[in-house]
Amino acid sequence: MAVRSVKPAPKTAGGNGSGSYSSDDIQVLEGLEAVRRRPGMYIGTTDLRGLHHLVREVLDNSIDVAMNGTCDRIDLWIHKNNEITVADNGRGIPTEIQKQTGKSALEVVHTILHAGGKFGGAGYKVSGGLHGVGVSVVNALSTHLHVEVHRDGKVHEQDYERGKPVGKVKQIAKGRHEPPQVEWKTREKATGTITTFAPDPEVFPIIEWDRAIIEQWLRETAYLNKKLFLAITDERDGAHSAFYFDGGVVSFVRHLDKSHVALHKPVYVERAFENDTVVEVAFEYNDTFAEKVYTFANNINTMDGGAHLTGFRTALTRTLNAYARKSGALKEADPNLTAEDVREGLTAVISVKIKEPQFEGQTKTRLGNAEVAGQVASAINDALGQYLEENPGDARRIVEKCLTAFRAREAARKARDLVLRKGALDGFSLPGKLADCQERDPEKSELIVVEGNSAGGSAKNGRDRRFQAILPLRGKILNVEKARADKMLGNEEIRAIITALGTGIGEHFDAKKLRYGKTILLADADVDGSHIRTLLLTLLYRHFKGLIEQGRIYIGQPPLYRLQLGKEIRWVYSDKERDAAIKELKTLAKTKSADRKTKAAAKKAKNEDADPVEVESTNTDEGTDDGKGGREPAIARYKGLGEMNAEQLWDTTLNPATRTLRMVTLEDAEQADLVFDELMGSEVEGRKKWIMANAKKAELDL
Repeated sequence: MAVRSVKPAPKTAGGNGSGSYSSDDIQVLEGLEAVRRRPGMYIGTTDLRGLHHLVREVLDNSIDVAMNGTCDRIDLWIHKNNEITVADNGRGIPTEIQKQTGKSALEVVHTILHAGGKFGGAGYKVSGGLHGVGVSVVNALSTHLHVEVHRDGKVHEQDYERGKPVGKVKQIAKGRHEPPQVEWKTREKATGTITTFAPDPEVFPIIEWDRAIIEQWLRETAYLNKKLFLAITDERDGAHSAFYFDGGVVSFVRHLDKSHVALHKPVYVERAFENDTVVEVAFEYNDTFAEKVYTFANNINTMDGGAHLTGFRTALTRTLNAYARKSGALKEADPNLTAEDVREGLTAVISVKIKEPQFEGQTKTRLGNAEVAGQVASAINDALGQYLEENPGDARRIVEKCLTAFRAREAARKARDLVLRKGALDGFSLPGKLADCQERDPEKSELIVVEGNSAGGSAKNGRDRRFQAILPLRGKILNVEKARADKMLGNEEIRAIITALGTGIGEHFDAKKLRYGKTILLADADVDGSHIRTLLLTLLYRHFKGLIEQGRIYIGQPPLYRLQLGKEIRWVYSDKERDAAIKELKTLAKTKSADRKTKAAAKKAKNEDADPVEVESTNTDEGTDDGKGGREPAIARYKGLGEMNAEQLWDTTLNPATRTLRMVTLEDAEQADLVFDELMGSEVEGRKKWIMANAKKAELDL
């Protein structure tokens, strides 16, 4: 147990020690100082994720205007000096005096937290930003921010530095923000808002915009708001992208299913309710076995679902069961299809727009409005029932897909029960090939999944058995992207992984039962090793996604080369590191040679006996002649883990003090879904196009 020395607080003359804490210690942070003092409370982090959150806050203000029908274009620029500009042709932020503060409304929304037009009244029917902290937080965390408003035939502007106004809101003859060229500014009676800001390097240690992240937001927004035009221009390299979809969420579903064969055309429903709630849903079934359902509330991705997802699933199950009974596909003695049966191969996008959304927590990942469940269910019941009646061929294919899933579920249940029964006796039922560790605290132990028995043998001998468990795999596991659960559970290698992890899968997944805090995938540094690693990641993503979300999955990095010159050895992990290590070793060898010559000359000058001449070793591990009187390092290329002995594997790949691990993260579930579909799915044409487009990026070892 660590013991920390703490000095006692000095006592006052009164002797009670309370004088060290008085009213003088109570601080009142005025304006936006609280944001600058504690930025993490408002944007989560100050790393690259928090940096990009600034863009999202400004963008969301423009999107809220679009959702209320007063904006049809949003443009975004990334400037060469790392400034960001967002321009929309909405109503423009009001510039008149706000009664409560006596200041321009434009200044109020940029300098006061919890100030905005989204707390009630007629300003916004629906909105994603509900706390009124978005643009004011961006202002506080920027070295400077400029806003230009076109409204009522006039143009106003104001500048800020680190959240504080540089001057008052003033009217100008015309917009001065050139570039960028804002298309709608040239129109007569143009309205809109243009915001330019520069993140503060005092807050953000790294300011580096990732265009792909912003493009993904724009694409997603365009899908969720049909006929809204969004564009991004990156002045750093001249790249330009634009997004516009007439089909809205129908286009979104087709995009998600582009690597699969759809069984029918998308079912689409859009319905408005009396309380200003709008439900928009599109879904279709495809030839795969995975479910892909994305839910949104006021354009916010509710990753944990909520009331709208509950309503959708309830209506889907009920309506399909009713049709299956009516059509005779389900006999009187047959049990009903379950929610699990009707979700296989389903791709859906559920978008609701609500006047007063209730999100669970600041992260807004789950919708809590109970009334929305009934509204979504009502809309789906009516639309799907009508679709099935009017399209009997599609209806037959959908019901047959669900019945096939029902039969497969029964087979999978039997296979899963077998796996669970084998796991019931804890340590006694662990896979025979697993070399378990001594540590029983999951947070202090790790499971290393190793490709091949020979590498597994080296890993078992080289590991620290106190906390490292080794599970060797034989060959390539089954591609679960193209296999149902019953076939997957029949695979011996996959069963070994499931049993070793201890969490169960699917509906039975429980992260609390995890046996190892880290799972490390260790494969050869060649094409086969990459394929095996991809198969394992597919399994983990589809059936153990919770472990990826918790940051518990890692990829081990075995070295590519071993370099030796004399007694100096270097292990390197890339061609670039190899070239640098060669230079380092040759320089070190020259330095040592020069030192030896200097010492020999000094001894000779003192008439001392010189050191005996060293005989160069013929051991090729110590280097070879370079033909110029020097030595070249001996280089060994390691393609397989089995080529290293236990000691070498420990030094380079297993030792926590010297190894290199890469954490597998899940930044964007939708993009990850598409990648796994494209690379591991059954659609060959999409994979062929991907290979042709990326072939030049491959590092070939010829």
